[in-house]
Amino acid sequence: MELLESLKEYSSLFLAKKIPTYERELLNKLNSKNRIIGIVGAKGVGKTTLLLQYMKKQNLSKSEMLYISIDHPLMSATTILEIAKEFAAYGGKLLILDEIHNQANFAQDLKAIWDFLEINVIFSGSSALHLDNADLSRRVLKYTLPTLSFREFIEIQTKQKFTTLSLEDILLHHERHAQEIITNIKPLKYFQDYFKFGYYPFYLEDEATLGLKLTEAINKSIDIDLLQIYNIDPKKLRNIKKILTLLCSSVPYKPNITTLAASVEVDPKTLYVYLDALQKTRIIRMVSATSRGEEIIKKPEKIYLDNPNIFHVLCQNPDIGTLRESFFSGAVCNAGHNITASKKGDFLLDSKFTIEVGGKGKSFKQIKDMQNSFVVADGIEVGSGNKIPLYLFGFLY
Repeated sequence: MELLESLKEYSSLFLAKKIPTYERELLNKLNSKNRIIGIVGAKGVGKTTLLLQYMKKQNLSKSEMLYISIDHPLMSATTILEIAKEFAAYGGKLLILDEIHNQANFAQDLKAIWDFLEINVIFSGSSALHLDNADLSRRVLKYTLPTLSFREFIEIQTKQKFTTLSLEDILLHHERHAQEIITNIKPLKYFQDYFKFGYYPFYLEDEATLGLKLTEAINKSIDIDLLQIYNIDPKKLRNIKKILTLLCSSVPYKPNITTLAASVEVDPKTLYVYLDALQKTRIIRMVSATSRGEEIIKKPEKIYLDNPNIFHVLCQNPDIGTLRESFFSGAVCNAGHNITASKKGDFLLDSKFTIEVGGKGKSFKQIKDMQNSFVVADGIEVGSGNKIPLYLFGFLY
């Protein structure tokens, strides 16, 4: 009981924090009827803030809700299940578990809570989190919280609301949607700022310290999350970070797996494990090749840092072409679309649309004979025909 009371005091302090005014769309999509909800995402995307906002919206007393950050020192002396049992016994109804991957065997505790306790649980965790218990994975409703979209960024900056666009909206009606947007704001005015600092909500606290905070988030994702989730040898962490340095040196990085493995001082099989881990933690993004119709080759054709903010933090002079491609691939992937490398253009989108990404002077020369082909151009407010402003893809989610 003494430990629970200490955790309740910590929870009350958390609930008393000032609530951010901007709400991500996911907040209102959470299905509270499901007894266990999981929210995963990269470090720094706002999972803890969303949990706080969710708690403030509940029609429950403070004593009926308990927020716990699993990396809190008090949790080293107990388990999620033990706290949940005691909390339920004293009338608790909603248990919030932040950074759940910091406890080993958390999945077993969650299943026991589902089976034996009458409380609801919402947990957050790394985007690399996997539920290895099949029975539990069928019961947990898991959501992904992505980085801020360009649409969300300009909503925060301008205090205006903008409509989310579907891929069909953009490809078929981009001129109309662009005209509607530019009557309210100058999107290009905000686009470069978004590339530099707009992906992670913590820029709102202090834009000047964004680089330090993002670097810390990346280091924690590697040094803590990957160690816990993938059981990677701590001695190999330097090798993993070396991959990130190499991604700054090419335009964009087209890997030779044998050469890359030698540079990182691991064998190719281990390299693939590291690349997969980095992608699942949303630090890098791999784009595979396509061949023989719809077959996807596992070997990555291109590798990017996950988004332009990471490029600006880790790379001295990030290439603008690479930044554009990183933005585009991230925007369409976060909106649920499939993207692969194309032999003639830059990308093949949903196995149907050939995309060439470039500046405002980009021509159709490379894709002129391709059906369903589009030039996606930076530096233009309104497009024409099959030439579409790059920024519009930031409205996909």
